[in-house]
Amino acid sequence: MIETKELIPLEAFKKPLERMWEASEKKLWAIEKAADETETHHALVYTQNGHYTSQSWTDWTRGFRIGSMLLQAEATDSKELLNYAREATIQQILPQTTNFGVHDHGFTVTSTFGTLLRQMDEGMIPHNEWERRYYVHALITSGIVQAHRWTDIGENLGFIHSFNGPHSLFADTIRSLRALVIAHLLGGVLRGEEDEMFELLDRAVAHIRTTSRYIVSSAFQDRDGYAEAGRVAHEAIFNVRTGSYRCPSTQQGYSPFTTWTRGLAWIILGYAELLEFFQLLTERYKTKYGDIEHEMHNVLTWTSDYYIQNSPTCGVPYWDTGAPGLKNLGDWSRQDADPFNEWEPVDSSAAAITAQGLLRFGKILGPQSGRKYLMAGRKIASTLLDEPYLSTDPNHQGLLLHSVYHWPRRWDYVPEGSSVANGESVMWGDYHLRELALYLGRLSGSEEYYAFTNFDWDLPDE
Repeated sequence: MIETKELIPLEAFKKPLERMWEASEKKLWAIEKAADETETHHALVYTQNGHYTSQSWTDWTRGFRIGSMLLQAEATDSKELLNYAREATIQQILPQTTNFGVHDHGFTVTSTFGTLLRQMDEGMIPHNEWERRYYVHALITSGIVQAHRWTDIGENLGFIHSFNGPHSLFADTIRSLRALVIAHLLGGVLRGEEDEMFELLDRAVAHIRTTSRYIVSSAFQDRDGYAEAGRVAHEAIFNVRTGSYRCPSTQQGYSPFTTWTRGLAWIILGYAELLEFFQLLTERYKTKYGDIEHEMHNVLTWTSDYYIQNSPTCGVPYWDTGAPGLKNLGDWSRQDADPFNEWEPVDSSAAAITAQGLLRFGKILGPQSGRKYLMAGRKIASTLLDEPYLSTDPNHQGLLLHSVYHWPRRWDYVPEGSSVANGESVMWGDYHLRELALYLGRLSGSEEYYAFTNFDWDLPDE
């Protein structure tokens, strides 16, 4: 259980953040230099013995690499990195905007083109109307393409299906709903046969409701005999002919009835960001979508509490709450995580993702009701910004150590003398540590609150 005895003051993060950004920039350039020298064209995914390599069958991590450079440029005011990343976005991410085969547009396009649009409208990038239109067009295209990957299950429910096929709903996809939201705010509409129009926000809401019902367990559900409020399935399986729910499943977790902690993390951050957005909507939309905010609030409460209760005191979880080797670690939830243990790996990337979600949820609730989540989020951040998680070794390309990708398939690098993966990084873990750092930095300063909707948009009220 995460220690939530005190609220770490924001001032305490000043030096750790400076240290992280300093180490981060060197690693970003080292990655680019190595990729140029080896003519690596595949998306880099995770490190092996300290060097990033690919596991290429989709390009879902490319946006995290380029997006990291954009965040670094923003935090350190590096024009060199900004220009490099802007060109890389155009050259490498533009083809992803029309990729109908994946559910990852939030990771690839939102993290790059979405960031560039936000940076321009916030004033970091000088305004250029043609350049802005380019970003807008890319983002509208991405949102429409992502929304087209749709499975309807009736009763105003449905979901963006995973790359496994139209029967498969992933927990991860909740963060790709940002692509639909952004495209909607920019005026995008999905048009189907005979010019039938589908509002992108309608599909986002349907996906949220479906995820709430079939991915997240609550105290009110009797879906299976292992129901526990806040437990998250990685995947939900449906009969595509009837729309009926069949069973939970998992790709990267231990079992369908345990919680893969990175899937839990995606839910916490995804719901927190989306709830912040829904609170900005006009009464027309609030009436149209009814109790969606209340539903999301409940999901965030259940999942956030579950994460806090089922994590070690430092806030870094083991890769799955039901991993079989945990029984050999004693009372593991009442002590700090041990990334060098012999039984099960930890996943610091899940911690980096969750920390931001907890902080956002805590802010939504306010200083009193949200205090527990603010304390937990800052505790996790403090842990990750220090050893043994922050990598300051110039010979290691990763920034956040002790992350895992796909432990059931043993894709992760196990160093000599160890029995489980440790000491390595993943591209999304590094990205989300940087995004967490940017979020904390803005809270500490006088800049605008950091949100993915920080660009110029307007919705009609009728």
